[in-house]
This record gives sequence, structure tokens and C-alpha cells, in this order.
Amino acid sequence: MSSRIERMYSLACEQYAEHGVDASSALKALDEIAISINAWQGDDVVGFEETNHALTGGCQVTGNYPGRARTADEVRSDLSVALELIPGRHRVNLQSHQVDKMIPGVDRDGFTLEHYASWLDWTKANGLGLDIAPAFYSHPKLDHGLSLSHPDPGIRKFWIDHGKAIRRVAAEFGRALGTPSVVNFWAPDGYKDTPSDRYAARKRLLESLDECMSEPLDDAVELDAVEAKLFGIGTESCTVGSNDFYLTYAAKRNILVCLDSGHFHPTESVADKISAICCQQGRLLLHVSRGVRWDSDHVLVVNDELLSIAREVVAYDYLDRVHIGLDYFDASINRVAAWVIGARNMQKALLIGLLEPKKRIDGYEDAFDFTSRLALQEEAKALPWCAVWDYYCETQGVPIGFGFMDRIRSYEKAVQFKREG
Repeated sequence: MSSRIERMYSLACEQYAEHGVDASSALKALDEIAISINAWQGDDVVGFEETNHALTGGCQVTGNYPGRARTADEVRSDLSVALELIPGRHRVNLQSHQVDKMIPGVDRDGFTLEHYASWLDWTKANGLGLDIAPAFYSHPKLDHGLSLSHPDPGIRKFWIDHGKAIRRVAAEFGRALGTPSVVNFWAPDGYKDTPSDRYAARKRLLESLDECMSEPLDDAVELDAVEAKLFGIGTESCTVGSNDFYLTYAAKRNILVCLDSGHFHPTESVADKISAICCQQGRLLLHVSRGVRWDSDHVLVVNDELLSIAREVVAYDYLDRVHIGLDYFDASINRVAAWVIGARNMQKALLIGLLEPKKRIDGYEDAFDFTSRLALQEEAKALPWCAVWDYYCETQGVPIGFGFMDRIRSYEKAVQFKREG
């Protein structure tokens, strides 16, 4: 280990200790947090079905940086490089159309573990967890922008069967890997203009979700989540699966509600919602993204929103109840770098939260000394968390600082830039 890194870490530990914070304990806690890495960043949410369906459901990927993964094998190759550069042990999250192979005559409503066999083998060999989400978009049966809430029972049945199939696949993941697989239900259903009957659409969505989740599965192998959205492209006037709908649905059925940090009004605080949910429903899923003016899925940066979200997760011992996943897709930059930058920034924000002198700040709040509370909250921002982060990276055997870009530049030249199409 670099003597400079070790010396700076030692000095940082002393400074944090003056505020009653044990930096080594913060690092131990950080090392236990598994982030679910979004596989769809690698292939621009295209998937690997035999027919490349157009990207629909309000999703848009902008940019044409060379090197997009064209197969599941290529995504795994890219992910392997990214995971070399991200400290800690993590998870991978799939969209269900990121199959290893297609079976003739079998559509999404009939997907089984066989479609994902290599994904399971790869995650098991690398000691990773594996999550998955049904893909209710980019398919001809997303008709008029509707899937689970479609008025045609036949279309609804196709999507219900898809949801059922993916839950069964996830349970197999969980049994094989010894960690529950999170299945996140997000459906793009909605209307560009104001519908005449919102109630009927939401009633159909409710009944479809109930049918999707009708098969009892053990929480030890599979966890269900539902994800809301404020609006999407083509669903500006009504999103059937709104926050109010899913928050109530999750609470009544004791499943996870998913908060996507790009799915709310820009003035809303996702961080503020975390304690409101955890003190009542107990569990939630976070999809951490960066929206710029709208749900634009930019790579995470260490900004106030990310710091607030991370701080809320770690400050109140929610780590056993909050599942953290990344959700962005940026094709304007190297896709491996997007994973690495976003995941490392998520970890940095969590570390900053773990290093907060919370006991002292709480003491001032309990004494109604709000002046001292604000003063220490601001002073904490200048504490040397970077020295602790560098020490963590060094002990984990990953590059510190900007050093990870050397590996990425070498890989894109040797592998990614040679891909065609």
C-alpha cells in the first residue's frame, strides 16, 4: 500500500475521531452494501431477442458512442471489466429481454431459466447476486402504449404470463445464489391525452398485478417490487401506475415499493420519501438515476440529491431494508465507464453518509440548538472523506482517483472499438 494513502487515511481517522466517528467502522459498513448494477447500460436497453424490437414505452437512449454490447456474452465481458474497477462485492440487474438465447416458438410469456442459464452460471462463478425485471415494453404487444392495463384480456394475459414467468426465473436465481432476487415491476402504461376513464385502467392494472404475483414465493429467494413514474414520453397526461397507485398497492400487499430518483417532479425529494416509507412499510427498492429536467437517466454524479438519498439510507440503519440499484443508460460515453463512474459515486455518497458525525448533530437537534446543528452539518462537508475513500479502494485492489480510466481505455481499444453494428 502507498505510504501516502496510508498516512492520509491515518490523519483522516484522527480528524473523524474528534467528531466521534470511527472511520474504520464506516468502511466495514460500506463493504457490506451490495449495489445492483444495471446490465442494460451495456446494450442500450436493446436486449437479445431474435427480433430486435424498437425501443418503446417512453424509453429513450441518446448517443452513439462505439462499442455497444450486442450479445449477453459481450455484456458480461464488459461487466467483468467494470466490476474490476468498483470496490466491494455487488449484484447485477437484468431486463428480462437480455436473454442468453431464444428458444424457437417461445415468446416472453414462456421464458424459463433456460433463457438465462449463462447469466446464472456467470454470477455464481463471480459471487454476485442477480436481480431481474419483466420487460413490459419494446414488443408488439405493448399496444397503444398499454400492457397490463390493456382492455383486451388476451393482451393482458400475455403480459401477466410474462410477469409470472420472470418471477419463477428469479426464484431459481435466488435458490441457486443464496440471496433473494428482486423482481421490479414497471409498466409504461399511460395516455398522451387525458383519458375518459382512469379508474378502469387502474383497476385492470391492479387485477393484472395481483395475477402476476398470485404464485406464493418465499422472500428468501424472491422479492417483488413495483415502480411508479410521474410521466413518460407518450404518457404525459396519465400514467396508470402512478406513485399513489403503487405506494398503496405495495403497502397493502407487503411488497417493496421502488423509488426511482428520476421518476418524480424535479422539486420533489426522493430522500425525504425514504423515512416516510421505512417507518411504515419497512422495505423499499431504490433505483438511483440522475434526471436532468426530466427522467433522462444520466450517469450518477455526487450532487446534493445523491448525497441526500445516500445519507437517508445509512443514517437510520435502513441497510437491511433498502435495496439499492442503479438505473441509467447513457450511450454518449463509454458504457463501462458509465457503470464505474455511477457505481463509485453511489459508494462515495454512501461513505460520506456513514462518516457523518450524526450523534453530535442529533444531540444539537435534541437540544433544539438548530444553529449548532446547521453549523456542524456544513462543517462535516469539509471533512476528509476522500482520504478514507482512497484507502478503501487501495485495500480493495481497485484504482484510486482517475486511475480506472487507463483500464477502460485499454479495453475499449482492444475489445469494444472492434465491435460492429
